[in-house]
Amino acid sequence: MMMEEVKDRTPPAQTYLLWSIINLLCCCFPLGVVAVIYSIRVENAVSVGDMSRAVEASQTARILNIVGVVTGALALMLIFVMYAVVITRLNQ
Repeated sequence: MMMEEVKDRTPPAQTYLLWSIINLLCCCFPLGVVAVIYSIRVENAVSVGDMSRAVEASQTARILNIVGVVTGALALMLIFVMYAVVITRLNQ
């Protein structure tokens, strides 16, 4: 009886699906696709009651989203720097 109460109180693993979709569309497409796949794996694992697999997929989706956002931000900064260099050289 006590195990059932503990199981009911444990929060389900986060899917990070919205973050994955935003990452897919705005930041880094390849990592966003993989993050969406892992986000869906979280939902599937929770639906069958496999919480250890759900937590593992949730952590992977989170890490992929963080790496995707950082990669997208670095790429955007690189594009701005390159654009500024080209504009500066054209004006000389």
